[in-house]
This record gives sequence, C-alpha cells and structure tokens, in this order.
Amino acid sequence: SYMAPEVIRGYQYTKASDIYSFGIIINESLSEEIPFNNIPHDEYLAVEICKGFRPKISEIIPELLASLIMKCWDAKAENRPTAKELYQIIKKWDEEEVDSNSEIYSQM
Repeated sequence: SYMAPEVIRGYQYTKASDIYSFGIIINESLSEEIPFNNIPHDEYLAVEICKGFRPKISEIIPELLASLIMKCWDAKAENRPTAKELYQIIKKWDEEEVDSNSEIYSQM
C-alpha cells in the first residue's frame, strides 16, 4: 500500500515513486491511520491502486496539506512534485505560518 502504482506494475523505483510513498507516509502520520486498514492487502487492492484508488485523507488534515498529499499520489509519476519542490512548498508554509493573514496560518 506504500508502493506507487508504477512499482506495483513492475517498473523500477524512482524518485517519483518515493514521492508517492512520502505522501502515503505523511497521510498516515497526520491521520494516525494505516492506509487501507479495512481492506485486505491482496491483488484486488493492487489492481485498485493502479486504477487510481487512494487512501482516505482525514478531515483533520488541513486543506493545503491534503492537496499536497494528493499531488504526491498523482497517477502519472511525472506530475508529482519533486523533493526540491516539496521542500520549497513546506519552507514557504513555515515562513508564512507566523503571518496571521496567510492561508497556512488560517488552516493550522
């Protein structure tokens, strides 16, 4: 359930597949729920993941973070953010968190 769809299909691990896994781990960490915890981890789940099925994102996760997680889970590896882009986004949020007019401040 932590593997990117392309890895499930037999392609090699890439930085983009690591970004997919990063999104799964961030979602699990913030929601405190194991992905697909109510579904057997079998071939059916693997096929569904390849068709676009993703873990539920908890309502407690701020919208900006949920949106970033979903970008990490994009079905097309080339559409996922790079590690550098993730760093820049998170760094920007960190800098904006003290600004009471910022979107990240209002969601946290």
